[in-house]
Amino acid sequence: MGQRRGEEAAPANDRLPERADVAVVGAGLIGLSVAWRLAQAGLSVAVLERGRAGDGASLAATGMLAAAAEHEPGSDRLLPLALESQHLWAGFRDDLEAASGQGIDYRREGTLVIALGRDEVERLRFRHDLQRRAGLATEWLSGPQVRAREPGLRPTVTAGLFCPEDHQVDPARVMAALRRALRAAGGRLVEECPVEALERAGGRVVGLRTAAGELRAGTVVLASGAWAGEGSLVPDLALPVRPLKGQALALRMTPRSGRLDHVVWTEQIHMAPKGDGHLIVGATVEECGFDTTLTAGGLFALLEGARRACPGIEEMPVEGVWTGFRPTSDDDAPLLGEALPGLVLAVGHHRNGYLLAPVTAAAIAGLILRGALPPVAAPFGPGRFRPAADRLRGHS
Repeated sequence: MGQRRGEEAAPANDRLPERADVAVVGAGLIGLSVAWRLAQAGLSVAVLERGRAGDGASLAATGMLAAAAEHEPGSDRLLPLALESQHLWAGFRDDLEAASGQGIDYRREGTLVIALGRDEVERLRFRHDLQRRAGLATEWLSGPQVRAREPGLRPTVTAGLFCPEDHQVDPARVMAALRRALRAAGGRLVEECPVEALERAGGRVVGLRTAAGELRAGTVVLASGAWAGEGSLVPDLALPVRPLKGQALALRMTPRSGRLDHVVWTEQIHMAPKGDGHLIVGATVEECGFDTTLTAGGLFALLEGARRACPGIEEMPVEGVWTGFRPTSDDDAPLLGEALPGLVLAVGHHRNGYLLAPVTAAAIAGLILRGALPPVAAPFGPGRFRPAADRLRGHS
């Protein structure tokens, strides 16, 4: 899969318990965030991961918290959830850093969405109009104004949007902090432990069967990302989740190359500078299943897209290349809520996993602890994908 930036050796593996209040399938960002919040609330929690924590999408991501920059036609329904989560992020950061004793490189410089050449300006104006109609705080910038904020950008930058509330985090640091915070709260993380089947009794899910043994649980949370749609665990649900491959790379900013301070989006790529001096360039969008191949075409597209905006990247050493799999649902929005008695879903976050992690963790914790999703998360229940006739029967 290539070398990812900032990967750490896995800590000592926890033992699979016989029982837990909640079993979480999947130790990506979403699974660990949900598990940590539930463990904080006093529940016994075990997280089971088929490989290593973060292997699917979480360590491959850029870490953007981009409610405004990501807003596009057709995403009005998702926007309230995205904005609520963006609002929750500062508190989530404070709690996570305090619980783990580690920083997560939360950066507040904002995001620049730029047009390169006059042919891209009209499309950028359309995006700005869409943002303004949605009430988002974005600012139109001329080319010189963009370059005043980021002098390293090419002079052909003709316009830009500044999204001041679109911040970023470092995925490697967030994942390391979540692992530590989960264990500090009493939760268990069991890696290299594929789940083979759900255990059911009396019409509900009551636990899991794994190669390492069985785990009885009051609630099972499925947070297995792009693998949730494979169907082996819950074939009767046919979850509309699929992998969307992305290739990405890490460059090292140097005094010779110059640096960026903001996340910068173009029509082709995005670039995210991290506090440790890396510049993450992402990401291709490929419908090819779970193919982990790094391709010349994919990496060329990333490098050429970055060079078109920022000529200094020619002087930056390449320090890592990798692939990952965005967990994408049929409507590009997450599936949150009870799918079967005893089985809760937290999957399908598409390219917004980091943005939506705090609101997802709060929503799933609210459902398990208090019996209901908060109103902002209620529209994203898995029932929206059932045929209309089935939904009507369910309310009769």
